[in-house]
Amino acid sequence: MQEAKYITIISNRIKIAIGISTILYVQLIGKIAEIHVSGGKIYETRSTLGQLEEKLGDGFIKAHRGCIVSVKAIHDITDKINLSNGESLEYAIRKKKEIISQICSQQKSIISSFDGDGAPTTEEEYREHYKALDAFPFAFTDIEMIFNEERHAVDWIFRYGNAALAKLEKMPLERLIGTSFGSLFSNMDSKWLRSYERATLYGEILEMIDYSPEIDTYLKVICFPTFKGHCGCILFNISDIKFTKNSSDAEKAMMLYFGNPPFNSGKD
Repeated sequence: MQEAKYITIISNRIKIAIGISTILYVQLIGKIAEIHVSGGKIYETRSTLGQLEEKLGDGFIKAHRGCIVSVKAIHDITDKINLSNGESLEYAIRKKKEIISQICSQQKSIISSFDGDGAPTTEEEYREHYKALDAFPFAFTDIEMIFNEERHAVDWIFRYGNAALAKLEKMPLERLIGTSFGSLFSNMDSKWLRSYERATLYGEILEMIDYSPEIDTYLKVICFPTFKGHCGCILFNISDIKFTKNSSDAEKAMMLYFGNPPFNSGKD
C-alpha cells in the first residue's frame, strides 16, 4: 500500500492538508495538538497524539507522552533531541536508546544504498559532468557527505566547484577539490551540515540565508540531492543580489515563499 503523503486536519474551522514530509514534530497542549512544520508555521487542531501517530506512520517516534517527532528531522541526540532546523526538544531519557536505534536504522538503510549508483569516480569525470556550470556567474559545488560510525554527517568533501565558488570561498579550486570542508575551515559551523545531511539523506530541497563565519560573508544557499550520498549547493553572496518587485503578485509570492500564505491554499 502506498504511503500517505498528506494528512488532513481541521484548524481554525478550516480543512487543511499538510505534507507529512514537512512536519517536524507534534506537541500536545491540553486537548490541542500543535503541528510544527518546516518554515516555522504551527497548525493547531483538536486531536489526540495517538490519532495523529496512526496517520503519520512509522517515520515518527514518541519523544515523551506529549510529543512525537519526525525521525528524519532529528540531527542528533544529546541531553535533548536536536533537530536539523536548530530547534531542540525534551525527551524521556528512558527512550534514548530506542530513539537512537530508530535514527541509526533509517540512516543505515539509506547510506547502505549509496554505493554503485553511477556517480563520477575521478575529478576529470566530475568536471566533465558539470562542465556546463564552469562559467556560470553563481557559485556551485557538488559535495560528498562524510558519515561517522553512528551514521551522523560530520563533514563533506568538495567533488566539483566552479570558478565562482573559488572566488566566494576565497580559495583556489586546486585546494578545494578533493578536500574536506572541516580541514580547510577550523571554525566550521554545523548549521550547514544539518541542512546538507537532510538534502543528502532525505532528498529535500532546502534554502538557507545565514552568516558564514568561515568566509565572513552573508550567504544564500540552495541545496539539493545529486548523486546518492552527495548534495549540490548553489551559493550567493547576499550583497550581490538585488530584489525587484515587478508586479502586484510579488507580495503574495514573497509571503508564500517565506511560509506565510495570504490565503488558504488547501495544502502546506
